[in-house]
Amino acid sequence: MIQFAKIYLALVVVVSLVTFGLYGWDKRQAKKDGWRVPEFRLHVLAFLGGWPGAMFGQDFFRHKTQKLNFKLITWLAAALHVIGFGYVAFKIMFHSI
Repeated sequence: MIQFAKIYLALVVVVSLVTFGLYGWDKRQAKKDGWRVPEFRLHVLAFLGGWPGAMFGQDFFRHKTQKLNFKLITWLAAALHVIGFGYVAFKIMFHSI
């Protein structure tokens, strides 16, 4: 269980840092009318583990905060990760996968 948690946490940290950075980049580009990060890419990164970075990026950069559907997808990614991690942790601790 400890090994799984370490690997998962490392994945979340790395992907979140990338995701957070892309939110900053996209906000900057939006102001300059430059090349933008596709919303789909931001969503994929959230589902791949970057959901904390997406949430912090939205708040920190005040970016994508007016789009309710966009925020809901980010929250869905977060919920799936929390539920999935809890399920796997439960299985490992009590039932051995």
